[in-house]
Amino acid sequence: MKSVIQVRVVLRIIGALLGFFSITMLPPLGVSWFYHDGAHMPFLLAFVIIMLAGLGLWWPFRHAHHELRVRDGFLVVALFWIILGLTGAVPFSFSRNPHMSLTDAVFESVSGLTTTGATVISNLDRLPPSILYYRQQLQWLGGMGIVVLAVAVLPLLRVGGMQLYRAETPGPMKDNKLTPRIAETAKALWGVYVSLTIACALCFWSAGMSLFDAIGHAFSTIATGGFSTHDASLGFFHNSAIETVSVVFMIISGINFALHFEILRQRRPGIYRMDSEVKVYLGLLLLLALLVAAYLWGKTGMAPVDALHYGLFYLASFMTTTGFTNVAYTEWPAFVQVLLIFSAFVGGCAGSTAGGLKVIRVMLLYKQGIREILRLIHPQAEIPVKVGRLSVPPRVVEAVWGFFSLYVVSFALIMVLMMAAGLDQVTAFSAVATSLNNLGPGLGEVAPGFMTVPDMVKWLACVAMLLGRLEIFTLLVLLTPAYWKS
Repeated sequence: MKSVIQVRVVLRIIGALLGFFSITMLPPLGVSWFYHDGAHMPFLLAFVIIMLAGLGLWWPFRHAHHELRVRDGFLVVALFWIILGLTGAVPFSFSRNPHMSLTDAVFESVSGLTTTGATVISNLDRLPPSILYYRQQLQWLGGMGIVVLAVAVLPLLRVGGMQLYRAETPGPMKDNKLTPRIAETAKALWGVYVSLTIACALCFWSAGMSLFDAIGHAFSTIATGGFSTHDASLGFFHNSAIETVSVVFMIISGINFALHFEILRQRRPGIYRMDSEVKVYLGLLLLLALLVAAYLWGKTGMAPVDALHYGLFYLASFMTTTGFTNVAYTEWPAFVQVLLIFSAFVGGCAGSTAGGLKVIRVMLLYKQGIREILRLIHPQAEIPVKVGRLSVPPRVVEAVWGFFSLYVVSFALIMVLMMAAGLDQVTAFSAVATSLNNLGPGLGEVAPGFMTVPDMVKWLACVAMLLGRLEIFTLLVLLTPAYWKS
């Protein structure tokens, strides 16, 4: 009987969240009416359909108010993100410009919500403003997490929000809360998120973008998503000031948002210098940027100033898994292209909107490797793994190794399946890398996007994007028999 009650609670929550998500169809509907672009009907239909679907799930179980267990939280998050990817595709499916198949519509929706930024749409410059805005909004909502937002503003859920927060929030250390109550924590994070978005939009606007482009690119920059309102991405503007603004805010968005909140609350910017993960993140980004700049200067004859500019821009874009571009990087030496892709494997800091493994995990993997080497020399020694001056609990180190193992297995399996679907090795590798790391740009056939790949590859990429966004455990835990045992 207990499991039946919990299923009712899960369905009630998903219904409420869908009802909330339906409201997000109203801003693009307003944009359509403001610009008279004739594309309002897809959003109006989507609003009605998603609202009715949410109401249909919520109403029968509206009186189920039992407390969520941890595994119920994982089920809510996993199911909701899958359903969200499908319902987010509704406006694309009804749209006439662009006209999209079901596969393409779901791919674009999942890519936006997971902040991957890969696309199947060509000729962005000819799309209605409402469709362009909707793509940017999808990334912005997915950046911090629609579930965390819902926990912050929907007290009607009446559940223990920590279970949702732990399943939703990226990073290996999820039990740290900024405030005593999870709703207050979510509000704090979203307060920082919204403030940075406004600041980024104002800076883009001041640098020369139109207000529409400034808001759209602020959405994708702070979400580290990479969708643009133009086919040429930031290269459309030919404006170094705009690219500088993007670099600054991409780097900021790759840092733990909880750290941003603490600094704002305590008014102590020096906290950044005290955080080991931030120091490694910034140091590695700068080191790789200089390496790319030096290689471009030496191998292509590019001017040193230009090489440094492109090095910083592309490392910030790829390592934070934002995916903005400004020139045809695929025409650069292969070493630079591969280095950029591999920087996305590292990603940003835990608790940021960036994808990838996360810097803290890479640090712990490295430190654990060094510890095992030292243990070979001193078998009886007690050698703790430390981050800064603090010892990391063994449970966290084990979780990091478990995550990395599942990451490698998932990567290899999806890559093999993509090759079976017809992709060459380079394209398959970069397609998985860009999807699983939520990056966007790739190499080979997927360098401009996923327009020409088979539908099977697009569905596999959707799975990879969801795995990357929810950090693998949240989805794969549902596949274990032990999870479903009472």
